[in-house]
Amino acid sequence: MNTALAPARTLRIGNIELDAPVVLAPMAGITNTAFRRLCREYGAGLYVSEMITTRALVERNDTTMRLIRHHESETPRSIQLYGVDPGTVEAAVRIIVDEDHADHIDLNFGCPVPKVTRRGGGAALPWKTSLFREIVERAVRAAGEKPLTIKMRKGIDADHLTYLEAGRIAEGAGVASIALHARTASEFYSGHADWSAITKLKETVTSVPVLGNGDIWSADDAARMMAETGCDGVVVGRGCLGRPWLFGDLARALGQPGAAHGEPVDATLGFVAKAFRRHAELLVEFFEDEGRGCRDIRKHVAWYFKGYPVGGELRASLATASTLNEIDELLATMELDAPYPGAAAEGQRGRAGTPKRPALPDRWLESHEIGDAAGRELADAELHHSGG
Repeated sequence: MNTALAPARTLRIGNIELDAPVVLAPMAGITNTAFRRLCREYGAGLYVSEMITTRALVERNDTTMRLIRHHESETPRSIQLYGVDPGTVEAAVRIIVDEDHADHIDLNFGCPVPKVTRRGGGAALPWKTSLFREIVERAVRAAGEKPLTIKMRKGIDADHLTYLEAGRIAEGAGVASIALHARTASEFYSGHADWSAITKLKETVTSVPVLGNGDIWSADDAARMMAETGCDGVVVGRGCLGRPWLFGDLARALGQPGAAHGEPVDATLGFVAKAFRRHAELLVEFFEDEGRGCRDIRKHVAWYFKGYPVGGELRASLATASTLNEIDELLATMELDAPYPGAAAEGQRGRAGTPKRPALPDRWLESHEIGDAAGRELADAELHHSGG
């Protein structure tokens, strides 16, 4: 696992200084406290929560209030919010600030999932420039001294790009950094990320850090993105699925020289099995329920053991284990001294999907402005639950 070094640098996001310019992207059902803690044990950077719906937070939904909790070891604490109504977003930010739930707040303007975009949220929202401006400006004011950032996509599709104008608006509103997933909503996660868009955004936004996201599967990819685009840091999502130690690789490649970022990983099957077991243990602690924690780790089985000599029967057994003791017994049957399999374990992880026409509110693309009636509909349509 070679690592082409980029210029070592820290990353400052408002009053937060990171000793590696690396951010864990929010992923629904993945970046809970357990996974964030695990990634942090291997590396450095900023580790963001799952996407939290502002309406659910304002209404103090039980599941949402659990999701915004951080373990005492997590610092700095980071929460990502999703919302489409300026007043609700502002109220959610004030709750986080007044009750000290986090040190950093991120706003999601990049989610391509139909249940989000059909309500005008996620990657669809920046098309409505006045609405986008109002949400960001009110959120920044509500955040006060806590740094507030945004994450977005290039736009809705190739004919409806929004990222450069949205970047200018967000910079003017006083955000602390801007992250770009270099795909449109219509591309979902398919094809290849357009890193040239990150370059263009970096040339447009000059007073705050610009972070790049998309197709970072290794530390080499991260170093290459920073070198090619000039971005100030990277946001890593699917590349760390089943590989939380990627954050150690990234810290060693991109972080401060001489900083204690651990030793390079020898990812034998035994090493991977130990990481998998630690993840399961942290999930059990997070859910305070052994059965639920063991059920949640099941979706990670294929990612952890990609490319390794772990047969289908054993994988299936891991995907049905209901206790940590069962997991221990199954892991003990593996060829734990099997070496890292190289290319077979590398590359894309998670579902890429296929290009598709984004689901949008009726007549959404007819204008960049939003009328009062449509604004009320958006407020009523805000999702009650977290995730996406």
